[in-house]
Amino acid sequence: MKIGVIADDITGANATGVLLSKTGFTSATVVFGGKVPVNSSFTSISVDTDSRYVSQEMASQRVNDVYIQLKSWGADVITKRIDSTIRGNLGSETDALLDSMGSESIAIFVASYPDSGRVTSGGYLLVDGIPVQETDVAKDPMNPIRNSYVPDVIAEQSKYEIGHVGLGTVLKGKDSIQSALQKLILEGLRVIVVDAVTNEEIQCIAEAMVAIKEKVFLPVDPGPLTAAYGSLLASQHVKENKYILTIGSVTPTTGRQIRYLVDKTNVQPVYVDAMKLASMTDSWEMEVKRATEEALEKLGTEELLIITTQSPSSQVLSLSEIGIKEGVTGEELAKRITVGLANITHNVVVNCKQKISGTYSSGGDVTAALCAVSGAEAIHLKDEVIPRAAYGNFIGGTFDGIPVVTKGGTVGDKQSIYTCVNYLRSNNHEGSVVV
Repeated sequence: MKIGVIADDITGANATGVLLSKTGFTSATVVFGGKVPVNSSFTSISVDTDSRYVSQEMASQRVNDVYIQLKSWGADVITKRIDSTIRGNLGSETDALLDSMGSESIAIFVASYPDSGRVTSGGYLLVDGIPVQETDVAKDPMNPIRNSYVPDVIAEQSKYEIGHVGLGTVLKGKDSIQSALQKLILEGLRVIVVDAVTNEEIQCIAEAMVAIKEKVFLPVDPGPLTAAYGSLLASQHVKENKYILTIGSVTPTTGRQIRYLVDKTNVQPVYVDAMKLASMTDSWEMEVKRATEEALEKLGTEELLIITTQSPSSQVLSLSEIGIKEGVTGEELAKRITVGLANITHNVVVNCKQKISGTYSSGGDVTAALCAVSGAEAIHLKDEVIPRAAYGNFIGGTFDGIPVVTKGGTVGDKQSIYTCVNYLRSNNHEGSVVV
């Protein structure tokens, strides 16, 4: 899938391109005056129109020219990157794109960039908790900001009536946002401002947009909405792919990440009994066999397969006490568990009739075990999905050349595993594996 970003300055173009790269797109920025490289391997191209301080008429013309180039390149999605402090020709540029995209197009305007301290509540843009009109941006000699209410700022330039979805609705989640958007769309509104104060809320907004199939959406934002929306659409293009998630970490952080992932995907994990793996008896082989069979069956109908020892009812085992009974050390039993999970994953990859496009695991011990079981000699590192989550390729063994993502069990927030999965979906590498 290809996504085209129209930005009113070069730094904004670069910033959004980087966000898209982190979700798996291959990004490039075209400087003002340059031409979109039609024959290229990029899946994301951001174009600088240098239109923040020009007249509304000139800004509209530049946006239209770039829109034509991006469509000729083959862009499946067009987005409008705006300044994170709502300076520039917001309304006129949005109108120009809606006119070019046709009567079924709807602009969803999310001015928030939580990681940069920009949030919207009640329609007002706050910068580090201060209304934008009270910040230094208000003194911009070229384009001073005198109003923090986003719908009014757009309305000063736009010919369209502006709708607004408040934070109270957004906090209720994707279904509530979807209903609110559909109601406003039925009323004929084509520019809708949506509040958000967290990245998770922006993710829910993107999910609501994706769920509304009958309209063509134009994300208008400083970057986070574009990245979330593009990632979700890209994942829909590759539903035939299969992803295996091997999760051996028992940390509370990993537990929250699993629950978030399950909530977002409605996938029921294959729960592996850690007690049966923490043994030198036949119970290890029996549990590996049972879990492998269940996993292969589930993967036949599901896009994602979660293999984990962390079930809602699981408890942390006292491996030292079990080791005393079996005459081995607790460290040996811990390794027995991780090697069991690695064997289940390896068995599924080898025996699955469908193409395996990715597998994810939390816990360094599990990653090491999977490398050992598959015969991998090394990992060629290429990128960072999120801080302390690395992306690369296996070298050697059964998975030679297959992409891989590694993440520790204590790394990230509750969205981190979901973020890594979407990174893989967006990349859609041939036969990729994530660990």
